[in-house]
Amino acid sequence: MNKLSKINQVVKDIKSIKIQGARNIAKSALYAYSLLPTKETKEKLVNSRPTEPMLVNTLEKFDNLGFNKTLAHFQEAQDKINKYVFSVIKNNSIIFTHCHSTNVTHALIYAKKNGKKFEVYNTETRPLYQGRKTTNELIKAKIKVTTFVDSAARIALTENKISAVFIGADAIIKDAIINKVGSGMISEIAFDNKIPVYIIADSWKYSSKKVKIEERDFHEVWENAPNKIKIRNPAFERVPEKYLKAIISELGISKLKDFIKKQ
Repeated sequence: MNKLSKINQVVKDIKSIKIQGARNIAKSALYAYSLLPTKETKEKLVNSRPTEPMLVNTLEKFDNLGFNKTLAHFQEAQDKINKYVFSVIKNNSIIFTHCHSTNVTHALIYAKKNGKKFEVYNTETRPLYQGRKTTNELIKAKIKVTTFVDSAARIALTENKISAVFIGADAIIKDAIINKVGSGMISEIAFDNKIPVYIIADSWKYSSKKVKIEERDFHEVWENAPNKIKIRNPAFERVPEKYLKAIISELGISKLKDFIKKQ
């Protein structure tokens, strides 16, 4: 397979969600861009998922830092995030999470390996069930997990002693974060019940520009839907700043406004 074919395959895999998660998308795009770092390649990769600031930021960092230093950032950032998250987790607590975030799962696994005692409640995250990926990663690390259907989020959050909500972010903007649809509902329920919501995310997910909310093909929801039915499939949503306790990134544990000042 030649370089162009490899690039096109990465673009296809990003569009089809075969490659999912902001960090995995960014790393795959970085590899593809390094094969042929041209303006055309960058545009093709950015257009494969224009709703992911981390992808854009990663390719721009490559232009200044080169491949190795850019790639090294992901693990360096995760190592710092792990320690900040470790300080937040209380022993014998229940952490609630939604969808799949590499930053979240890696931080939880780090906490488990370093002696924290806790369990996790999560959602299955329809229609693509990314929550199952979270479950599989956590149980492999011997973390106890209870998975709920998405529509039972209120039950999960209010009928149990949840210590904190940890969710990732596909984008961090000036007055909100953007994450998997359902994050807004979960954050609002948590806020109303005085459960802190922490956004665990690499700082490269920040964007000073307007970020489009992606809406995906309705066939993901109902493959053989009846004719003349309208199905909405928003993939992400805004979570307003007022619902967020803090952003946990490699830059520290900060309120959103303070996080932005560090950019």
